[in-house]
Amino acid sequence: MKSKTLWGTALLVLAATAARAQGPKSFDAAAAFGARQSVTGMRLSPDGSVVSYLTPRTGQGTVVYTLGLAKGAKPQPALLADGKPWRITGCGWVSNERLVCNIFGVVEDPILDYVRVWRVVAVNADGSNVQVLSTQQSPYSRGYQLTGGHIIDWLPDEDGAVLMTRLYLPDDRTGTRQGSAREGLGVDWIDTRTLHARPLILPRSEALDYITDGRGTVRVIALRVRSANQMDSGVIDFLYHPRGSSDWKSLCQYNETSHSGFDVAAVDADRDLAYGFKSQDGRLALYSMTLDDQRHEELILARPDVDVDDLVHIGRRQHVVGASYVTDKRHVVYFSPDVAKLIHALAGALPQQPLLEVADSSVDESKLLIFAGSDSDPGVYYIFNKKTSELATFLVAREELEGVKLASVRSVTYPSSDGVQVPGYLTLPPGRESAKGLPAIVLPHGGPSARDEWGFDWLSQFFAVQGYAVLQPNFRGSSGYGDAWFQHNGFKSWKVAIGDVLAGGRWLASEGIADPSKLAILGWSYGGYAALQSAVLDPGVFKAVIAIAPVTDLDALKEEHRNWSDFDEVSDFVGSGAHVHEGSPIEHAERFKVPVLLFHGVQDRNVFFDQSRRMADKLKAAGVRSEFVRFEGLDHYLDDSAARTELLRRSDAFLRQALGM
Repeated sequence: MKSKTLWGTALLVLAATAARAQGPKSFDAAAAFGARQSVTGMRLSPDGSVVSYLTPRTGQGTVVYTLGLAKGAKPQPALLADGKPWRITGCGWVSNERLVCNIFGVVEDPILDYVRVWRVVAVNADGSNVQVLSTQQSPYSRGYQLTGGHIIDWLPDEDGAVLMTRLYLPDDRTGTRQGSAREGLGVDWIDTRTLHARPLILPRSEALDYITDGRGTVRVIALRVRSANQMDSGVIDFLYHPRGSSDWKSLCQYNETSHSGFDVAAVDADRDLAYGFKSQDGRLALYSMTLDDQRHEELILARPDVDVDDLVHIGRRQHVVGASYVTDKRHVVYFSPDVAKLIHALAGALPQQPLLEVADSSVDESKLLIFAGSDSDPGVYYIFNKKTSELATFLVAREELEGVKLASVRSVTYPSSDGVQVPGYLTLPPGRESAKGLPAIVLPHGGPSARDEWGFDWLSQFFAVQGYAVLQPNFRGSSGYGDAWFQHNGFKSWKVAIGDVLAGGRWLASEGIADPSKLAILGWSYGGYAALQSAVLDPGVFKAVIAIAPVTDLDALKEEHRNWSDFDEVSDFVGSGAHVHEGSPIEHAERFKVPVLLFHGVQDRNVFFDQSRRMADKLKAAGVRSEFVRFEGLDHYLDDSAARTELLRRSDAFLRQALGM
């Protein structure tokens, strides 16, 4: 037992019954790293006596367990989904005995092939009284009931009730007692036990979301602005309720395409203001705006180098206590001195796990659920009792990796062809502080409007354990570094983005880290596109290419959204002109001079399966040595331990053969 000082009180670091397991006697790296996370989505009951969490089953299946914190308590199943098609994505407590869970599935459709469907369900901790909270489609409904809505206020003072958004479809029986003309997203108060509901905000067809003050009052509504052809324009109008009024007034506007305007993210009831993100000097900063006629703005937090991109919430009312940004690592600025002091003390007790967050709390916030990890630690859940100052180790996130020595990750920069310094992360094999002549992989991230962060990554860690150096570049086109770095995104500005990726490979070789004859590239989604397009732009850098669920045809990417309201947005994001043909790997299969391995899930709705199937056919026709692995019944994320294990095993074997290892 260890003890540390917290505000003059002993902070006891205890090992709970369900604490860290011993490392495996035999180690299958592909199976261990490919396994879905053993514990996800842990939440604490309102009284702080029980937790809930998700564990994987075979395929894409999931079980929700509850586990009491009392000594000797054993996990009890509450809800099970077999993944065919339904999967559980997360749960929260709506009372001390009842959970509300989000479920998701990809289902076949006679017109649209496959569609993604979300629902919200409630269940008692013992598995009884399962209720679907989302509205349901009927044979008379006009339209598709795809979204199930979401909880916007957990109403901690009302046992078992919530406020949630619900989608309403008009009914062909309009004019009869069974029919309804209501259409769009509204807000309902609903008793999760009986399904008794009453409307708080009537549905609006253009409604995108609603934001409450955490005390049961909806204060802000986000409305889509439609173009003349009724497509999404990417512009959002925010309206607000003045305190004590039921009238809606204009608050602000935000353009998702140009990132201009004020993007509302939360409401502070005590200060009667909204928090949101707005560009300052080309980078996102956190502002507040008063919810009154003055709509006074105040800068809360800004950085000269990176975006401020997230809010930090604590408590069942989800009050805002801070904001965060990423330089080489993620940093949090806490607005409350008491919260800052608490987090500082907890961080001092867990110095090897600097990625620390409050995952949940009891209603009175006397008990906190803490999640902490690092680059070489997938993470551990802890229970902190403020009254006794006890910090108890509870459950690990990836039990298959317990006892396995993992690699350290360090931030690096390297020069691109125009001299610009590109940031990224370098992972060397475990125990290696320096490297010379290693086999190496450049691993560009997806998106492209995303970025890699310092922390545990199962893909890079697998290859590092297998002896590879892994570079994850935050190429231009990545988000988080401001408008100048984002440029015109990684599709319109693909030459710059792919140029930065290629420069990463050249840097690994020039620094002697990589053996240039054993240098490969692997990517997922946009990263898969970058992997393929790098071989088009310069076939001499990488000696093998692995692309998982890649975009291969930019015109086809736009067409995949043809029947959806975001078609105009996606078309504008990808753009039109010569860069579309030049930037589509499928148009240049004859330029590939190295072997290619493709993976894709048949039910992928992010990037359609046909993108890889057609690419595989083009490569074969061009005489390029290639392999294509299709995963039946899986989507973009391949959220299946067996599939991910196969992906890792086949990728490693492919690279060893292609690189002559």
